[in-house]
Amino acid sequence: MASRARGWGLVGELAAEFAGTMILLLIGAGVVAQVVAGGELTQPKGGLGGHDAIAWAWGLGVTLGVYVAARLSGAHLNPAVTVALAAFKGFPWRKVLPYALAQTAGAFVAALIVRWNYCEILGHADPGHTFKTQIVFSTLPGNGSLTAGVHEWGAFRDQVIGTAILLLLILAVTDVLNTPPGANLAPFIIGLIVVAIGMAYGANAGYAINPARDLGPRLASFLTGYHSAWRDQWGNFYWWVPIAGPLVGGLLGGALYKVFVGRFLPTAEPEPPGRVPAPES
Repeated sequence: MASRARGWGLVGELAAEFAGTMILLLIGAGVVAQVVAGGELTQPKGGLGGHDAIAWAWGLGVTLGVYVAARLSGAHLNPAVTVALAAFKGFPWRKVLPYALAQTAGAFVAALIVRWNYCEILGHADPGHTFKTQIVFSTLPGNGSLTAGVHEWGAFRDQVIGTAILLLLILAVTDVLNTPPGANLAPFIIGLIVVAIGMAYGANAGYAINPARDLGPRLASFLTGYHSAWRDQWGNFYWWVPIAGPLVGGLLGGALYKVFVGRFLPTAEPEPPGRVPAPES
């Protein structure tokens, strides 16, 4: 089985990235549809959960998506992760664009499924398919609020910071020279990282922190009736912010990890006397 999987090469890796990102969005966009659109129809409103439910479900979506794809592709599920790994961990640059396209395609297909599954609820909660339920699929500054006062550059700043935190922590958790989680728990810990970012950095821009997670569903929503999908509530073109911000933030987070932690870690040498021996691989 292992040799057969290796024989597929890049095709198998891209299939895994597609499937893992699809699972991520099926859970993530699905919970937002339930909370935002479904909650709009309950009495009283908001009866299907709130921001905490969204943050936890997105984190679980990341965990489950990583478990789906990790063996074949490493489960990047995010172009910002792929670019950062190419810049700092030796991932081949020639694979960056194919990975990003597979991730975006997986997110796109998942968003179409969520749109189809929740079509009745979305139609009753927001017959005009406006920004009110656009956030089910893609992010907006201030989560679409007109009173928060967040515009595209404030959201860009937020995406840089949030994705820098994400990549710094992912590199820390997956670095075998550091203290990576044992018992195949790294996907679970990475999911908790996303939960923490969602709970701490979710107000300014909906914590996309992933270009594929935003662009794929944004395109899917545009093709299915959300004609203002490329703009924000202020009327400005916004689609570029959740793409550029995470790419910049991912590189920043990778650089911060390398400068402050990675370059100081010991190499894979025998443990000095008096230290607990490392477990054999």
